[in-house]
Amino acid sequence: MTARRAIVFLAFGQTIFWAGLYYIFAALLVQWEAAEPWSKTAITASFTGAIIMSAICAPFSGRLIDRGLGPYVMSGAAFLAAMLVAMLPFVSSVWMFGAIWLGIGTCLGGCLYETCFSLITRTRGDRARRDITLVTLVAGLAGTLSFPLSNGISAAYGWHAAAWTLSGMVIFIGLPLVWTAARYLESQHQKDTAAKAAEPETTKTVAHTGRSILKNPSFWFLAIGFALLGSNHGLLLNHILPILDDRGLSADAAVLAASMIGPMQVAGRLAMMAAERRVSSHTIATMCFVSVITAGTALYMSHAIPMLVVMFVVMQGSGHGVSSIMRPVITKEVLGTRNFGAISGTVAVPYLTMWALAPVTGSILWEVGGYDLAILVAIGAATTGLIFYRIAVKLSA
Repeated sequence: MTARRAIVFLAFGQTIFWAGLYYIFAALLVQWEAAEPWSKTAITASFTGAIIMSAICAPFSGRLIDRGLGPYVMSGAAFLAAMLVAMLPFVSSVWMFGAIWLGIGTCLGGCLYETCFSLITRTRGDRARRDITLVTLVAGLAGTLSFPLSNGISAAYGWHAAAWTLSGMVIFIGLPLVWTAARYLESQHQKDTAAKAAEPETTKTVAHTGRSILKNPSFWFLAIGFALLGSNHGLLLNHILPILDDRGLSADAAVLAASMIGPMQVAGRLAMMAAERRVSSHTIATMCFVSVITAGTALYMSHAIPMLVVMFVVMQGSGHGVSSIMRPVITKEVLGTRNFGAISGTVAVPYLTMWALAPVTGSILWEVGGYDLAILVAIGAATTGLIFYRIAVKLSA
């Protein structure tokens, strides 16, 4: 095993985790609406609860990462989440459905990007940015895997079979990859730490903790700015199939469009890698906000010009794809690397909370004013997030 191979293992493991534990909700939302006598708001509220639980657990997972327990946290959380996904076909009420998603959300706080990036930052030091980029290049295809696979299996055998299939993929494919990679990276880090004295931190020397960081104004503007950007993507992604149906696309075309958001995330990250030596991190992050705002505008206008859906997919996918890398990178540059797991987990709380509220917010907005209103709110959230982010940059300068 080498460090490069471990990162590749993490990348493919995270792809399976995201496809089977997160994107499965958006992929099967239409199936649940058709098969169960539950309202859209009630169904999406379950996912909202899941992400809120993820936000609550993120700081605790970060502290465990800082203590060298990353392999156990990520693997254990993924296993429990997959078992809960496998239980979804046995629910008989929306309350049971919601309870299971609360459990899944608790586990998501320990096995997705937040913990993965904290582990990489802890164990890989200055090489973390490149490694995080590699992970997201591959894991950006999770939606491309989940949407067609879930809908294909559902069409042939029902959504129960889709849930069991994705649960099995997490346990038998994703989990061994992540366990092997995380164990190697953590063991190598501990060997390196024991072999030499800790080097002075070059990015920032302020030793923030998860609690002390709350006194830093830059934290609040940075966290809220990215949280608003996340709420934009969370609202649009979790309602993407019914939104595209509302725009007049066929079911097959809608699934194809949703599936292409993942490849566009990868394309955006490749473009970032090509430009990162000539463009600052803050400029790249700003362009993420601009890209998502442009995407939302295109989606809003696609009712009259259907081809604008293509522009939406390209701009939304690439903008969000790069932002998922820039969030930990900017956090590291602004707030430092010491106690990064706890700090990253704290920064993730408003992000995940806003992301959590996005699906049910979308349902409420749909009931009030249709998806036109929901899209406008998503655009406004990203625009406000850009303003908050730029304030954070000025405060930290």
